[in-house]
Amino acid sequence: MEPCAECGAPRNPRSCDELFQTLLALDHARQAPWGPLHGVSVSCFLLQHPSQLPADDGAMAWALLHAYLEGGLDEVNQLVGRARRGNSHRAKGRPSPDVRHTAPPHRDAPPSRFSVTIHDVAVDGSFPSAEFTERVQAWAAATVDAWS
Repeated sequence: MEPCAECGAPRNPRSCDELFQTLLALDHARQAPWGPLHGVSVSCFLLQHPSQLPADDGAMAWALLHAYLEGGLDEVNQLVGRARRGNSHRAKGRPSPDVRHTAPPHRDAPPSRFSVTIHDVAVDGSFPSAEFTERVQAWAAATVDAWS
């Protein structure tokens, strides 16, 4: 099987998209360790598969990964809270909060190889809870390193 055209991971045997759907199902159960890391996991996946980036070109994903690597989940939760408050109808007319919405560095093309991908985080395809947090930390660091 050919490797993923975007992140370079070998398909063994499931595709990145199939693994991502499995991870989303675990995330949406809102149970630890998967649920609390939902935003980090989605950010890693999107930045490693830029054809799926939202309209902001990954600005929020990039900011979220930096927040996670610099301050952990507490920092992520503060960033998400500020973004939600800024999107509230109650904030209409007020300046939006300082949310570091900086896009990843522009390149002619995004990195095609990452040292850690969703396949590494999935282990056997089931995203086992043992050491999941450490694998996501490595995924986040590898994603930022590749784009930096």
